[in-house]
Amino acid sequence: MKEKIKSIVEINDNKPSRYFAFFIQALILVSIITFSVETIPNLKPQTKTILYIIEIFSVSVFTLEYLLRIYVADSKPKFVFSFFGIIDFLAILPFYLSFGIDLRSLRALRFLRLFRILKLVRYNRAMNHFTRAIKSAKEEILLFVFITLILIYFAAVGIYYFENEAQPEHFTSIFDSLWWAIITLTTVGYGDVYPITVGGKVFTFLILMIGLGIVAIPTGIISSALTKSIDKKETE
Repeated sequence: MKEKIKSIVEINDNKPSRYFAFFIQALILVSIITFSVETIPNLKPQTKTILYIIEIFSVSVFTLEYLLRIYVADSKPKFVFSFFGIIDFLAILPFYLSFGIDLRSLRALRFLRLFRILKLVRYNRAMNHFTRAIKSAKEEILLFVFITLILIYFAAVGIYYFENEAQPEHFTSIFDSLWWAIITLTTVGYGDVYPITVGGKVFTFLILMIGLGIVAIPTGIISSALTKSIDKKETE
């Protein structure tokens, strides 16, 4: 019985498994749609009741799926603390916590239901390639993140010393300057905080040039790893 359930629950090349995967994917999409509909103001009581019934049904199925995956897992702790295990758990957690939490916190709690959309990753081959690419390039990505954090801090310190006296209301401290550093290095530039001194403008130009390179680096790392992942899959 356990092996039969495993062949259905896990992704396999048989009809029951494909039907199960399609059903779960469809239910995830329905759940996401109902989550969006709930935000519409002045919904009729009948509509709210229908949405709640759909939510109960969805959570029941997702809970059963989660328990079955634990049941058929070769290593139960490994599955529970795996990426997909955590996603499956977070997908159902808000519903059960909503029974014992203050209503004022319920709005923030519902946000966790968005984790259901990540359940689709399990059934998407392209996303599986992407996941493998991220894993293979994790050391390069971690190095990039570390260097980026250093550059953000360096940019915050630099702009603070250039602009603090001219704009003390915007660049009160290095911590306040971090916001400018982030939006400048990422080349977003919202325009809410900008330099007015000559030194600050020159420094901003240099940071923008560095920011252009920062945006390109992770794209190159991930695209290279993704290409290797696809080539490796095709040769298997």
